[in-house]
Amino acid sequence: MSVFLPNGSTVGIAATYDAPVIFTAITNATEASASSVGHDLEVGDFVEVTSGWARLSNRVVRIKSVTADAFVLESVNTLNAARFIAGAGAGSVRRILTWTPISQVTESSKSGGEQQNVTYSFLEEDDEHQIPTSKSALSFTLTMADDPSLPHNDVLLEADDDKKPRAVRVNLASGGVITYNAFASFDNVPSLTKNNIMAVTAVFAVVAKFIRYAA
Repeated sequence: MSVFLPNGSTVGIAATYDAPVIFTAITNATEASASSVGHDLEVGDFVEVTSGWARLSNRVVRIKSVTADAFVLESVNTLNAARFIAGAGAGSVRRILTWTPISQVTESSKSGGEQQNVTYSFLEEDDEHQIPTSKSALSFTLTMADDPSLPHNDVLLEADDDKKPRAVRVNLASGGVITYNAFASFDNVPSLTKNNIMAVTAVFAVVAKFIRYAA
């Protein structure tokens, strides 16, 4: 049993991506292997996945191992063929070439992600019942000390303008990495509260299930 503080953790946002790499097949396995002839991916690369499998598409994944014509997606379990229909998962990946640090973060908060339920009751009953359905949309907000000269401003402004999702990577001080794919909305008008530092905020609307890596 352990407890950790977030102090010292860092956040980065994808600044540039490589051209898409097509994969023609992907396995049903505890860690999915994608077939891609002549790919140039390397172990440790982070990629954004586009797949015929909705549960995989848009996720940001780390490459665990590679051969000349295949690569393994770390911590992506596709063994359940009812959810990941065999032969239907082909698609592409985009390698993240560069990350820009989001610095001077003073606060992080999240909203959403709560379990939703459908409630029902039969005519002959007095009590209601619940069945879990989906979870509400997840988003998180970063508050940053205002400094327009920092490089993350340009990346966040571009993301806010083009309305395309960006990979976000959180490097935890306690060890481990969390990867998201999210639409970024950046409010670069600083707050002006007496005796408080000027601050700006970025809200990230998460578009696919995040992945947490141990190291």
